[in-house]
Amino acid sequence: MGKLLIGLVIGLVIGIGGGVMLLGAGVGAGAGSGLMVGICSVTQAAQDQGLMTSEQVDQVLEAVPGVLGSAMPEGAEMAGGAADCEAFIAEFKAAATE
Repeated sequence: MGKLLIGLVIGLVIGIGGGVMLLGAGVGAGAGSGLMVGICSVTQAAQDQGLMTSEQVDQVLEAVPGVLGSAMPEGAEMAGGAADCEAFIAEFKAAATE
């Protein structure tokens, strides 16, 4: 479980950093999207490895706004559960291939 938390933190840092670097002026939107890509990719990988169940992913996603508090980017789209993450990742992949 410790490795999972380290992975989540790394995913958050990469997601926020990537979002900020990619969009410059649109930092809020970029950071929000990057945040979700980081969180969802890490939780999806944990599920794929059998480290987390869908219910555990839901619990983690519910805790994210409380952890980030005021650092949560304005207008950030937050996944509500594992199914939302799957949809978000699919949308991200589709946009990346366009």
